[in-house]
Order: sequence, then C-alpha cells, then structure tokens
Amino acid sequence: MSVPTDAPVVMETEVLVIGAGPAGLYGAYYAGFRGLRTVVLDVLPQVGGQVSAMYPEKPILDIAGFPAVKGRNLVDNLLAQANQYKPTYLLGRRAVALVHDGEGRPVVHTDRGEAIRAEAVVITGGIGTFTPRPLPAGEAYLGRGLVYFVPDPDEHTGRDVVIVGGGDSAFDWAAALAPIARSVRLVHRRDRFRAHRASIEHVRDLGIEIIVNAEVTALRGEGDVEAAEVRLRDGAVRVLQAQTVVAALGFTADLGPMEEWGLHLHARHITVDTRMATNLPRVFAAGDITDYPGKVRLISVGFGEAATAVNNAATVIDPRAVLFPGHSTEKDT
Repeated sequence: MSVPTDAPVVMETEVLVIGAGPAGLYGAYYAGFRGLRTVVLDVLPQVGGQVSAMYPEKPILDIAGFPAVKGRNLVDNLLAQANQYKPTYLLGRRAVALVHDGEGRPVVHTDRGEAIRAEAVVITGGIGTFTPRPLPAGEAYLGRGLVYFVPDPDEHTGRDVVIVGGGDSAFDWAAALAPIARSVRLVHRRDRFRAHRASIEHVRDLGIEIIVNAEVTALRGEGDVEAAEVRLRDGAVRVLQAQTVVAALGFTADLGPMEEWGLHLHARHITVDTRMATNLPRVFAAGDITDYPGKVRLISVGFGEAATAVNNAATVIDPRAVLFPGHSTEKDT
C-alpha cells in the first residue's frame, strides 16, 4: 500500500505500541509504570487481539497465577492494569509505514493518513495483519446480522444464531451463546472438525444441532439477516431462521505492510536480540510476532518480552535511565 510518508505528524508520544493483544496491553502498563506516555495502535476495533477475537469465553490454563481464566476476563484485567497510566488507544487503524525523522525518531503512518512520532516503537502484533476469512454468500449483510467476532455474547440474547465453521472459535462461541440465544445451530462443510474433542463433546451435550457436509450458500432478509440458506452435500436445501450468523471460518495471518519496513525477518516473524530490539533504530518487538533461538510462543512469555522491550526502550529514550526500575512493590501506592 502506497502512503505519503511526509504527512504531518498528528500525534507525538514516547512509546508507541503496535498491537493491543495481551503482550501489547502489558507493554502499555509497563511503559506507564516507567512514567512514559504511551499510544496503543491496533487494526482491530477492540483490544485483546486473538484472545478477544477468537476465544473470549474460553478458559486459558497457562497464565501464571490463574489455574484458569477466561480470555475476556484476562483482557479486562490487562486493560484495567494498563489504564492506570491513561494510554491513548487508536483502534481500527493499520500501521502501514514506518520511517525515521531527521533526528532518528520513528514515525508510523496509518491507513487513515495519520502520522505518529514516537521516541520508541514496540511491535506486539501477535500475527501481524489479522483478517477474517469472509463468508462470500453473505458479505452484503456484514454488520447487519453477519459477524466475524463475538466479543460480547449478551448482544445476541434471544436471537436465533447460525455459526459457520469447525474450529475452536466456532465451538467456543456455540457453547457461550447456547444459554442465552433462542437457538444455536452450527454448520460445517465437512464431518471432521479442527476443534478440540472436549469442546465438540461439550457442544453436543448442550443439544446444539451440528449440520455437517453442508455450506451456507445465501443469507436472506429485508435489511438485516432473517435466515440462512444451507445446501447439503446431497443437494437438499435447508432454510434456518437466523438473526445472527457468525462466520468462524478462520483468519489469514501475515505481516502485511510491515514486511516492507526493512525489518529482519525469519519465517515471517521479526527477529530480535536479547533486548527485544530489532535491526531498526528505536524499534523493539515482543510477543508471538518475534523470533529468536529457543523462542516459545506463549502469552506468559510475551509478558516478559514486553517488559524487556519497554525497559530497554526506556534507556534509549533517556540514556540516563536505569535498565531495571525496581520492583512494583517498591513503588508508592
């Protein structure tokens, strides 16, 4: 995508975090903890990254200190933690270009024509560009009953819901919506699923109808969705009443415009050193998007990487700053 890299700067900050997933939110908290003004930029319209988009109701079992925590609750807590320091959120914007000004500071340009100049950038986008695979039969109804995410199940209370897909997200959302929706049906083009077996059995135990070897070929309705047309493999057609259709067909993941920024990459991930520094001046990275020998892609690892990136960024922003600022328990409360 071609963007004008000489656009006037519309915002200045000390730390720009690109990516509002768990690592990005923790990075925003830690930057605030260090007294740094912070802006958080994300292409999605809500914070939480993959957690909010794909499994907000699913228990996460490998977060330190929590035997189990729902994705939604984890994101809410991370947001509350970060918001103590009042970061600025720029959501629904894609970072499309990164250049350095005459003084070596990074300037990031968005797809809205904005330019954000920072003293340091921390890239935490878990999988770079995060785009849902479309439901071709119903794109005209996007936002009018057709959705790709279910960040708040309560919005679908009392509705007839059709979920399209066979992965973890499809089954997690089916289970989350079953207690509050009028009806839930799941449609998948095959009779085998990508979801975990326990999730599949849970949905079956809830009595949710699973229609296999079938595809949604059209959505119907005057204005908003009123029904989904489903074609079975034998050619038969079923019309399912629906006011919500959730297209859980997976997501395409790539670095998008970041591939053109001059970052050193390995297997479509950004290579970093032990400081979480990239090859570009004043640009750091943390979380799933990074790569180095021995890398383990866990949310818990991303938290530590975000803290490492921010602490090292702090010493670049102010060479007089110490790398380790002390423990939070030593701070005044």
